[in-house]
Amino acid sequence: MTTVTGLVLGTLLSGCQVGGSTVSDREGYFSWVDEQGRVRYSPIVEAPTEAKSVVNQPVTEDEFTTDNYPDAEELRRKGYVREGDGKPYFTWRDADGNLRTSYYQPDTRTDEEKGRVAPPVETTSATVYRAEDTLLESTPVDGHDPNAFAILGIKDSGDAYLTRFSETCCQTLDTQNHERWQEGREFGVQLTENSPEHQFLTGLSPYQLIALPQEDPGEERVFRLRSYASKGVFVPSVVFLDGQLRPVRLVTEIVSDFEPENWHRRGYLEARIPVSSARKERWMLIFTRDDDLEGQTVIETRRGLRKIPHLKTGEIGLILVETR
Repeated sequence: MTTVTGLVLGTLLSGCQVGGSTVSDREGYFSWVDEQGRVRYSPIVEAPTEAKSVVNQPVTEDEFTTDNYPDAEELRRKGYVREGDGKPYFTWRDADGNLRTSYYQPDTRTDEEKGRVAPPVETTSATVYRAEDTLLESTPVDGHDPNAFAILGIKDSGDAYLTRFSETCCQTLDTQNHERWQEGREFGVQLTENSPEHQFLTGLSPYQLIALPQEDPGEERVFRLRSYASKGVFVPSVVFLDGQLRPVRLVTEIVSDFEPENWHRRGYLEARIPVSSARKERWMLIFTRDDDLEGQTVIETRRGLRKIPHLKTGEIGLILVETR
């Protein structure tokens, strides 16, 4: 029995050594850690000689597949792990000193997707007229019709339209009942039957004049304007005025998003209008147009389409927000 035991022990020891040295010290072997954290040794198998002699192998069209050339965005969402590849892993040592292996799925989401960074605020599509928008003068061709644009339904240039709008607005407006801008929170503006009215180029409308903050914000910011719905909704247009109440920028035909009501709040139209870098703008004036009063907002609900009429009165919520 002693002889057999010694033979077996000698055989086991010889399995851990090759030529008088340990396996890990010999050339032609590599060490690796298995899934249970145990160190393994395997011989390095060289590629067949025939494979080394293959050069300039022609590329066929069917090799250019989505597997070989996946979409970059799709590959990012998968953590840059291709089909057939094993998941990445890391090794670590537990409290007992044993090596462990853990697989993981790489998280390649952006900071915006993870909610760590707020997405940039996008401004709302609208028609904007500015006082500095001018066109180069050109000599009319012989026989031109000065009413051709009106006949063809072509709108005036920004410079011409704002000039005509300025003829009816806004130096005669009453500034005594204006609102002051309230920093740091949303504040409300009411347009009611008792609000002052004015005959704008776009029609008769109640209006509200608001004094704008004059401090330099330091960051790119936008006005967030919400028009809250109640038996209908007020569709706003906005004109920015200088210190003498002369129009500097007109924002109209605003393509607002409608957010339906829920258990916590009313539905509303929302528009985001950029703050002008020019310091000329001292006042914001909110009004509505006849064209908007003739329309309606249509939204889709679980019960089908719902029509929301446009009103001459309503409640507006205003706040300045950072663009990021």
